[in-house]
Amino acid sequence: MSFAARQTICPIPFDPARGADAAALVPGLPEPLRALINGTAGCSPYLAGLIARETAWLPAALDAPEQALADVLDSLPQIPPDRLAAGLRQAKRRIALITALADLAGVWSLERVTGALTALADGALQAGLAHLTAQEITRGGLPGQGPDAAATGAGMVILAMGKMGALELNYSSDIDLICLFDETRFDRADYATARATFVKITRRLMALIGEVTGDGYVFRTDLRLRPDAAVTPVCMAMAGAESYYEAEGRTWERAAYIKARPCAGDIAAGDRFLRTLTPFVWRKHLDFAAIQDAHDMRLRIRDHRGLHGPLALPGHNMKLGRGGIREIEFFTQTRQLIAGGRDLTLRVRDTVGALAALAKAGWVPPDDAATLTADYRAHRLVEHRLQMLNDAQTHSLPTQDDGFARLAALMGTDTAALTRDLTDRLTRVDRLTDGFFTPTPAAAPVDDWGGDVTARWPRYAALKSPRATEIFARLRPAILGRLRAAQDPDGALSAFDAFLAGLPAGVQLFALFDANPELTRLTIDICTTAPALARYLSRNAAVFDAVIGGRFFAPWPGRAALQAELAGILARQDRTESALDAARRWMKEWHFRVGVHHLQALADPDATATAYADLAAATLAALWPRVQADFAVKHGRPPGQGAALVGMGSLGAGRLNAGSDLDLIVIYDADGVDQSDGPRPLATRAYYARLTQGLVTALSAPTAEGRLYEVDMRLRPSGRQGPVATALASFDAYQRDEAWTWEHLALTRARVIAGPDALGQRIEQVRCAVLAAKSPGLSVRADVADMRARIATAKGQDGPFDAKYGAGRLMDVDLAAQTCALLTASPARATGDQIAAGVAQGLLTVADGAALADASRLFWTMQATARLLIGGVMTADNLGAGAQAMLLRDTGQPDLDRLATHAAQIAAGAATIIDRLLTP
Repeated sequence: MSFAARQTICPIPFDPARGADAAALVPGLPEPLRALINGTAGCSPYLAGLIARETAWLPAALDAPEQALADVLDSLPQIPPDRLAAGLRQAKRRIALITALADLAGVWSLERVTGALTALADGALQAGLAHLTAQEITRGGLPGQGPDAAATGAGMVILAMGKMGALELNYSSDIDLICLFDETRFDRADYATARATFVKITRRLMALIGEVTGDGYVFRTDLRLRPDAAVTPVCMAMAGAESYYEAEGRTWERAAYIKARPCAGDIAAGDRFLRTLTPFVWRKHLDFAAIQDAHDMRLRIRDHRGLHGPLALPGHNMKLGRGGIREIEFFTQTRQLIAGGRDLTLRVRDTVGALAALAKAGWVPPDDAATLTADYRAHRLVEHRLQMLNDAQTHSLPTQDDGFARLAALMGTDTAALTRDLTDRLTRVDRLTDGFFTPTPAAAPVDDWGGDVTARWPRYAALKSPRATEIFARLRPAILGRLRAAQDPDGALSAFDAFLAGLPAGVQLFALFDANPELTRLTIDICTTAPALARYLSRNAAVFDAVIGGRFFAPWPGRAALQAELAGILARQDRTESALDAARRWMKEWHFRVGVHHLQALADPDATATAYADLAAATLAALWPRVQADFAVKHGRPPGQGAALVGMGSLGAGRLNAGSDLDLIVIYDADGVDQSDGPRPLATRAYYARLTQGLVTALSAPTAEGRLYEVDMRLRPSGRQGPVATALASFDAYQRDEAWTWEHLALTRARVIAGPDALGQRIEQVRCAVLAAKSPGLSVRADVADMRARIATAKGQDGPFDAKYGAGRLMDVDLAAQTCALLTASPARATGDQIAAGVAQGLLTVADGAALADASRLFWTMQATARLLIGGVMTADNLGAGAQAMLLRDTGQPDLDRLATHAAQIAAGAATIIDRLLTP
């Protein structure tokens, strides 16, 4: 389709005589194009001049603007060195002209316009850098580099920052650049020579691009975004830049690197450098402290530019002023900094694309994103037309009426319509963005309730920094108000005090609370109800990220989805340590989610038990292949058929609580292979022993991110005296010939969690065969009765609310259920299913089965609730009002006395049934 057929708008000539003169220079154009030339030149003296200089080139360019653009860009590398400066300036004139006409006619979108201008900048820098580098290689200024290295800058890369990095250059934009070189390409003895040469190349390149000659200029350049620009050279080593950002990088520099893009020179080295900055730019936790930093930056800009005060159009700065372009960019980039460390889809350079990604991820309401996108595009069009008037790097609206009239004419409208449109858009952007940045003022102070406690808060680590103190001062009135309104105010204050005292730092968390008031409410609910969960929060405050991550209150995904998610996270980690830290952060967030759902009655204790077990199994199943792969690098692949992780106890039964450790054994099948095949081979038994130890370390070793799980491997054959990994044949023989009855009881709950499918099936066959062989055992009941008596002696009941120990309570019922499974050779693992097997085989009456199931349910509920609330055994004294309310809610009892009586009755009935079951 022709240019004229695509034209949708046309400038109105503000100076008709100048417009007519320009149109006369390009005769033979169809009327729509003639009107476009007339209107453009009649409004913009700068564009009138370009039309006069490029009259011979312009008709063909208007006939095929995209081809004209491509031809100019393709010609850049071919410009002879002796006319490089003039050739680049001619390219600038031509692209500036065809871009302006396509923009003013509505033929090209904003993205096409800014992309064309950015492509010119990229091509000009690459052509200039290649030429200057070739000169220095010839002169010997870059030791060790041959002629072929000129195309990649001999290790020098130019990073496009800001709008250039995002392919968003405005019409008369300067270009923000950072110039670096890869010091690893040079011997240490040649480093100083190379550095001096790259500084010289950079200075000459900036002059080549930016100097104003009789042919104009290409781009004004700005190198001030480099690290510590006041004292560092204009081109510096990558290692030095990386060290600076690690030690001193600030929030505004993180925001700048959102848009950073290698645009010329050694692109591969530039990409590597940007990857090293990923932890600096994209924080692993939600970074709400960036909001305050961005707000402070906005205020500093307004102070420096004198941009405070009410919105007034004359002289208003469309970029930096209230409701302007920078407000939308700050709004977008700050949201990206907050969440981009967790969500890779938010790491988008361009503003429009980033708004779309934020809306899709739920960080910006879709309507707000659509509004800001439309207003951003409209603001950019106004900005371009302001700059087209005289090729001036300006963003300010005219101050005189005739200036407004000229701008309106260039936009194809009138002054009144332009004024209305600008006022509406600037006001709307200001309203949408200002509320996000402006901190909520502190609430009215409350009386000094709890003064003895609050007086020590300034001494806590979380409140040591001035920034943390400032944010907390805004939060304090609301926090104290909520605490005072709790059912037990003094207990609530004490619990919150313990939470605050346990925090290692406060800025990030307090900023999170400041931006999300509902998290404050949730924290106080946790502190007043579940001290154990509050202590967990103090050590792992980063789990709050998950609450606002978009899926915290979604339905439970199940083990398969969890395993796939963690496997994907681990696959993106190059180093073992980073993989383990990522797994710890992931597990803790899900673990916290399960606890909160239980706390807020979004999941009952049974669902919670399943969720904790799903989480543990998914973690093991995703981590086990990674541990094996890392081990195989040194010692080779697992010999034979590999190894499987077998969950025992509550893990095998699929019922864990908030404080459960993991009972595991490792079973392997060497299939006759004597040793591994790696660079440092190991004998098979030693291989699997060390591999198992590696897994235990990965799960339980404390790091900066804490630990995953405590692991207990005492249920392996021969307990602590036996090898940590057992061959399948040895496991089978041991279970048949040497194992005690208690080990066969444990086997009733064994479940393969991870490992080769074929090996897992064989382990299950062995398990079922052993149970079948041992089920007729005449001593089973007597052995269990003896074991039960010894447990009662060693672990007496600790008060009326001890759910685990005591006749007829949780451990006793579980023992009975396992006895039923063993005597009936049932493959069932869960307590309820094992009791049902006992009923089906006549070991228990239907009434007996129902009574044991009721006991299991009650005491599991009490145990799970106790582990979540206080982390240990409940007593009437250690349950606060909130905890009591939750316990009574879960057990369906009206008060603690009734609960104690009910528990005693249920336990007595269950104990009687178990006595009968174990009587030969």
